[in-house]
Amino acid sequence: MIEVILKKGKEKAVLQRHPWVFSGAIEKVKGKPANGEVIRLIDAKGAFLAYGFYNDQSRVAVRLLEWNEENPTDDNWFRARIAQAVKSRAELLSSGDTDTCRLIFSEADYLPGLIVDKYADYLSVQVLTSGIESVMPVIIDELKKQLTPKGIFDKSDTSSRAHEGLGESFGVLAGSPPPELVHVKENGITYGINIAEGQKSGFYCDQRDNRRILAGYVKGKSVLDCFCYTGGFTLNSLKHGAASVTSVDSSALAIETLAQNITLNNLDAAKQASVKSDVNNQLRKFRDEGQKFDVIVLDPPKYAPSRSALDRASRAYKDLNRLGMLLLNEGGLLATFSCSGAMDLETFKQVLAWAALDAGKQVQFINQFCQPEDHPLRSSFPEGEYLKGLLCRVY
Repeated sequence: MIEVILKKGKEKAVLQRHPWVFSGAIEKVKGKPANGEVIRLIDAKGAFLAYGFYNDQSRVAVRLLEWNEENPTDDNWFRARIAQAVKSRAELLSSGDTDTCRLIFSEADYLPGLIVDKYADYLSVQVLTSGIESVMPVIIDELKKQLTPKGIFDKSDTSSRAHEGLGESFGVLAGSPPPELVHVKENGITYGINIAEGQKSGFYCDQRDNRRILAGYVKGKSVLDCFCYTGGFTLNSLKHGAASVTSVDSSALAIETLAQNITLNNLDAAKQASVKSDVNNQLRKFRDEGQKFDVIVLDPPKYAPSRSALDRASRAYKDLNRLGMLLLNEGGLLATFSCSGAMDLETFKQVLAWAALDAGKQVQFINQFCQPEDHPLRSSFPEGEYLKGLLCRVY
């Protein structure tokens, strides 16, 4: 096995089980490993540190897998990791009111670059690293053994694969292709998921718990659901007694699927209105029209893909939340989220404080939102904590 030698003094993070080794920490590579090949990482004195995937095209040159030298990362190692991840979600899926979740969450499940989402009897897979790409036959075989899905679909059509020297990949990996809409259950609500054409892997199951929490605040209230996608917060609000829900998204497919989901759940369509529009433009239009709401949900896409984008993203988050605050009735609730891993919760709170100042509002933080149990946070990998949110009362 090819050895990668760290520079002197660069082993601390590795010993603390952080799974990333950046290219600048490497002193020497003995040999020419192929991208995605498993290598032995050793310190400057020649002592074994860990096994990991190597990639000379990525800023993260080694993605670590195993720290025990006596436990080689062969096919059985990968099978055991998959089985462990599936088993850890068993209780979540046993309730009967939820049959969709994230089965494998990349580094958090010790499989860097592998995302697997379960949508009823189908699996949606994203492969983001060359190492995982190299062992996909084993992964697919083990997923079939563990879950016997009707089909496994590849949604690796993301530009981030270019950082690993990979092209986009899309299509059926095993079994049959999914139908146009796969019906799944989450918290007792049925959703139609378009795996092939939907955003990301098809659905945002990371908001499952937060949808349920917010539903406890909406009875008899007027709700504005921004970046609504296929209606996670909208459907929960209608089911739990909201007086009205206005849903805004720029995607025509999302708006169409939301309408189908309302019918699918026998909810009162008369209480809901959809607006296909850019959210920021629509918020300004609502402001100019003098519209007000009791509860507003702001769940935007990732504004800060890296720390270098944090200043620009902070300005975007501030402006978005300022507009939201201006549209709330006195004492109304703002449920606001960031899925940018580069923005921590304290920074997000500061951004909201700036937004409140610009809006001339007073804000109380009354609840915090986070990612659910199927998106676990690995203790040695704080970068895995990406989703955070705050429930704010605005005066």
